[in-house]
Amino acid sequence: MEKTPNGSDKPAVTIKKASLKSSILRGSLFALAFIVFAYGFKVTRVSFEQINSPDRQASLTRVLRAIAKPEILEYEKIEKIVELGVYVPCQAGARIPEPASPGEPYLVMTPACANPRSAITLEGFNFEPFSSGPAFFIPSSEVKLKLGDFESGADGRFKIETKLPPRPDEAMQTIQAVTRINTGAPYFTQTARQTWGKIIETVFLALLATVFGIILAVPVSFFAAQNLMREITAPMSSLALAVLGWPVGMYAGAVIAGWIRTLSERLTGNPLLTLAGLGAALLLIWFLGRWAFPSEEEEKRPSLAMRLSRMAATVVVAVAAIFFLYMLASIAIVAGELLEERLGSLDFLGAFVSSLGEILHLLVVLIAALAGGAAFSGLLARLGTLLYRSLPKAWIFVANVILGAAAGAMVAGLLAAGLNWLYEFNNYTRVFTSSLLVGAALGILVAVLTRKRDAIPVGIVVYTITRTILNVLRAIEALIWVIIFVVWVGIGPFAGVLALTLHTIAALGKLYSEQVESILPGPLEAVKATGATRLQTIMYAVIPQIVPPYISFTIYRWDINVRMSTIIGFAGGGGIGFLLFQNINLLNYRAASAQMFAIAVVVALMDYFSAWLRNKVV
Repeated sequence: MEKTPNGSDKPAVTIKKASLKSSILRGSLFALAFIVFAYGFKVTRVSFEQINSPDRQASLTRVLRAIAKPEILEYEKIEKIVELGVYVPCQAGARIPEPASPGEPYLVMTPACANPRSAITLEGFNFEPFSSGPAFFIPSSEVKLKLGDFESGADGRFKIETKLPPRPDEAMQTIQAVTRINTGAPYFTQTARQTWGKIIETVFLALLATVFGIILAVPVSFFAAQNLMREITAPMSSLALAVLGWPVGMYAGAVIAGWIRTLSERLTGNPLLTLAGLGAALLLIWFLGRWAFPSEEEEKRPSLAMRLSRMAATVVVAVAAIFFLYMLASIAIVAGELLEERLGSLDFLGAFVSSLGEILHLLVVLIAALAGGAAFSGLLARLGTLLYRSLPKAWIFVANVILGAAAGAMVAGLLAAGLNWLYEFNNYTRVFTSSLLVGAALGILVAVLTRKRDAIPVGIVVYTITRTILNVLRAIEALIWVIIFVVWVGIGPFAGVLALTLHTIAALGKLYSEQVESILPGPLEAVKATGATRLQTIMYAVIPQIVPPYISFTIYRWDINVRMSTIIGFAGGGGIGFLLFQNINLLNYRAASAQMFAIAVVVALMDYFSAWLRNKVV
């Protein structure tokens, strides 16, 4: 210990000298960073010579001054013309006109006459303060040749240096200065009105994309949450039969939906039959649905006959529901068209109802296919579980090998069909046969590798596939997606809605799933301990914890979509970006400045609104 001046002890401070090895390492890291940044300057072509270029500085000044004057308001203008007679070249004995009275605006050229292409000075006096306009040279042909632009000062004077054009003539020619004086109250320019319409289009484009994205991102987020999918397992026999059941069930559901659609179209021509069919479908769904899905089971274990009866009733309810949806879609289309004809300026309401009917008409087939696939897959999965529990181990292995080969071959065949549609193979039969053999071999391999395992982690497989799809969709920017959708649906905001929706699903799916993964495990375990089903666990243990952050993420995503919609307009996605892109290409920077100003205002308002809504809701 060392002694301080007042005699107290203090710990000794030991200064460790840097070793040669650490010094060399630090120097090497510094040299590496220097090389990396030097190469970065080369790759990005950083050049301060361009910054200091007078031409580029002049161009930048011109653009900044134009941007600083957004084309939002304008006035009615009174045009005032001031003329000066001149001789080009000078004529002997020619009389130069005298300037006007001191109270009126007049022009003076120095020298008073000159030869063609001679440099002159043109001065103006008694003009309106801070007025501006062009100066023209008008020869005998009366074709205006621009000499330049002027702007008077506070004293009403201006001076410009210019050259006379090569238009010699013995007769007197004219120099003309044109000023435009504002009068009356200001009003919005055509650019401002166009900007207002496009900014409204942009906001609703982002709104629709956000809503559609939420509808699909919420269910996807549960499949992309590892803590929810980790515990989902299934025996090999159950998994293979479930895989085999999905395409069969989807095909059956699509066929049934097509048959019901044909039946519904025969009834929609008659209003009475339409209403009668709609009412009958509702009654059937109500009464059979209550019997097929009772709120409380009277028997702890229903008999086999009761189960089969309820399954048959469920099929009837599903058919009636599809019929009801088709009838409802047809009624919406017809009603929307009638409203569109009679609502006048509110015809968009009728068009919206008609569009909802068309969307529902398209979705019924998809809904029926997914419902059929899920139902048939679930039924076969239960059969596989029953086989797993009832068969001896040796027979279970044989069944797993057979079912695994069949499931692998079917998946490979579907993939081969998709790849053939995409790449158009010359020898599809050979490719299809090879795919079936490879798929069957992989299925057998999976059955062999999982022989000693009672359950296969199906949930992790679904989680991995979902995450991979979300990552791929998110990696491709909305600007690229809109190029694809423009080819499909044409240039306009609809392509922008589709592109932003796809990107929103991927982005929100990731954010939502990560929030699900970070929930507290306590409520989840407590609900599971009560014997709740998986759906009940999600309803009562997961959703209450994720609602506030989901709302926060959704509001933030809407803000992002508003800003992104200005960019996708550059590729034909509609919104204000399309108008901004046009004005930039035309070098109309004042009009582009009006659009940039509108974008900044909307983004700022969105930020304040989202902050207010987040404080109220979250």
